[in-house]
Amino acid sequence: MIPLRDIVPSRTYPLVNNMLIGLNVVLFFVQISLGNEAERFIYQWGLIPARYTVGEIAYHFSFGAQVFSLFSFMFLHGGFLHLLGNVWFLYIFGDNVEDHLGHGRYLFFYLFCGWASGIVHILFNWHSTIPTIGASGAVAGVMGAYILLHPRAKILTLVPVIIFPLFFEIPAFVFLGIWFVFQFLSAAGGQSHAAGVAFWAHVGGFVAGMALLPFLRASPKAKIEDRFQKATAKAGSPRFQVVRPTGLPESPDLFATLVLTPEEAVRGVQKTINSAWGFHNRIFKVNIPPGSKDGTLVRLHGAGRRIDETSAGDLYLRIAIRLPAKAGMW
Repeated sequence: MIPLRDIVPSRTYPLVNNMLIGLNVVLFFVQISLGNEAERFIYQWGLIPARYTVGEIAYHFSFGAQVFSLFSFMFLHGGFLHLLGNVWFLYIFGDNVEDHLGHGRYLFFYLFCGWASGIVHILFNWHSTIPTIGASGAVAGVMGAYILLHPRAKILTLVPVIIFPLFFEIPAFVFLGIWFVFQFLSAAGGQSHAAGVAFWAHVGGFVAGMALLPFLRASPKAKIEDRFQKATAKAGSPRFQVVRPTGLPESPDLFATLVLTPEEAVRGVQKTINSAWGFHNRIFKVNIPPGSKDGTLVRLHGAGRRIDETSAGDLYLRIAIRLPAKAGMW
């Protein structure tokens, strides 16, 4: 299962999440630029359990280097697909967690989950001399927080069946629950060594995220954090919106609602929508003309119910004008 998009819009720009994604990408290119020295680089800054548990090995590293490796390992990756998988999951789920926690607390949350995943990996691989790298544990913590914050949010998911791509909207608690169970069973079944994947780190990060989130939610936000969130609040409605059309059984036409801000309605705007109807998921780019009013209908020709093999009804989008995120309306 490949997640493509969640349906929960964030009210603020995910500055920290984007920074983390950028840092992972930059350091990956630093790695591959090292050529033959890349392996030595990974052994230096990756997480090797024996560095902490075997005295003869730990002797060769300073206290600062030992502490630093407990964090640096989560910014290194073993290949492009490894990097892509981690930053893609972080892109999908991280913005909503940052939106809820605030920028500063989210950075602490991410680093703590990555650190906790490393500690769990050490506990289950006590004398291993194989370096572990990757943001998977920290990203798993973000996923653990997301399942608590938005358990019923829909995840648009690609399920490839042989050569046929199928798209489903899966509740977050189902999608992330399946992911976690798979990680746990793989770890408990001893698949980590065989597959070269640190499954226990994934499990540890996920549980750490679920455990830490309630404490951070209960802690008061600093005034500077509130000001920073207001300064980074999005002024417009989400560029990508999921709409769920409805219509009369006897009619091929469908109707749905598209949300805009007053400014967007006045000047006109382009939106990308995912029309989720039954087992059908279709994506359209929609140009909203300037001067649209609340209740204005925008017609998408042929985007409704199929009449026959050559024709279909229309999809009508009703414009709903709402105040932007700064007013707390999204």
